[in-house]
Amino acid sequence: MSEQFHNPKRDEHPSSNTEKDPADWVSGDEPMTGAQASYLTTLCEEAKEDPPLEGMTKAEASLRIDTLKAELGRG
Repeated sequence: MSEQFHNPKRDEHPSSNTEKDPADWVSGDEPMTGAQASYLTTLCEEAKEDPPLEGMTKAEASLRIDTLKAELGRG
């Protein structure tokens, strides 16, 4: 007899980690990653805005990336 197991990684619901508010991230107050800094710099150049501040946190960088993507129509 085969049993079906619940796999939370396959469930789609709003509480998914991919949709978590950056303000709620456990590591959100850590410095932004190199990848975030690079992508944010690229987006700032395209939007003709000042590059990111070096002291940004992961959460701040993520929010800024989302804002710039929306402004540039990259939703």
